[in-house]
Amino acid sequence: MSIIVLHENCDPSLANDRSLPYTAYLVTYEKDGKTCYDITMCGKKVELFDYYWDQYREGLKTFKQSEGRVNPKTWENPAKSKGKKKA
Repeated sequence: MSIIVLHENCDPSLANDRSLPYTAYLVTYEKDGKTCYDITMCGKKVELFDYYWDQYREGLKTFKQSEGRVNPKTWENPAKSKGKKKA
């Protein structure tokens, strides 16, 4: 599984949403001297670390698990548009 960025440069309080999958993480990093937050989803924490380390190096501060409670297999991304169903 690859990294899915659910919210980029967002308010950290969005990580308190319990409708997120339990594999979602709040990532804190510094970009151009400003602290930024992303909410991402991944299969393994090492994938998350590698992705952000490659982009921000020393700018990467922390990543912690969100308050999500939903099984990632049954979770549907609300940002994904639903297509028409075939009859």
